[in-house]
Amino acid sequence: MDIKTASALRRLRLVSAPEAVSFLLLLVCSVLKRTTSFDGVMVMGMVHGILFILYVVFWLDAWNRTKWQFKTAALYFVLSVLPTGGFFAERKLKREAEASVIAARARREGVVNA
Repeated sequence: MDIKTASALRRLRLVSAPEAVSFLLLLVCSVLKRTTSFDGVMVMGMVHGILFILYVVFWLDAWNRTKWQFKTAALYFVLSVLPTGGFFAERKLKREAEASVIAARARREGVVNA
């Protein structure tokens, strides 16, 4: 994996958890708006919107660089629209990055799978 691909995956991974947190906070603010006088929906909506747009931009970049199959790319997109999906995306991307690092080290050291 080249450095640009690794960077694309890292950016996507780093924005996925904050995007998930902002989504959950937006849901809480929506409930509070309906049940109390607290109205944080406008602020949280903007924060979540910005993070979601970043997620989609980084997702497109990662898909372009990694050449994911459509099924994998669709999974990461669906995870972005689920309230806690960003946490699962972050964990899955972390495992994928670690596997790539292990594979790169094995290639560098000349270890071949039998």
